[in-house]
Amino acid sequence: MQITMRQEKLATNGQPPLVGDQLPDFNLTVSDGSVQRAANLITKPTLISVVPNINTSVCSISTKRFNGEVDKYDGINFYTISTNTTDEQKNWCAAEGVKKMKLLSDKELDFGKKMGLYVEAAGIDARSIWIVDADRKVLYQELIQEMTNEPNYDAALTFLDSLK
Repeated sequence: MQITMRQEKLATNGQPPLVGDQLPDFNLTVSDGSVQRAANLITKPTLISVVPNINTSVCSISTKRFNGEVDKYDGINFYTISTNTTDEQKNWCAAEGVKKMKLLSDKELDFGKKMGLYVEAAGIDARSIWIVDADRKVLYQELIQEMTNEPNYDAALTFLDSLK
């Protein structure tokens, strides 16, 4: 998939899943350092916000915005995935006061590579939003073409509202 970062053309390692597809089985590292499979993380409808680097402004804004929405959605998991280490994610959460949004590390790049979101030239995963059901079927996706742009929060949250 073709994307840009500050207007520089980049490419991901493949084509991400489409609405109706099932997410691949991937591994991510949780805050306690353990590695969890997708099947263990996605046990109910889930919003996944993929950010390239939690320590950048747009990634920070995006994660804080979704963190502020978590309480409005019973029965929905909210995750942010970045290629940062769990320590970097914990430090960011402590500095920003984020307690509800769960951050997951793709430092090993398993998620990004299996999802077709890995940008080798930058060593990051492409910014995107995913809403999946408990069986990991993609119900909604937003693939942000310019990595410095924020996602369409209202569209994702409106879609979540339709699941209530």
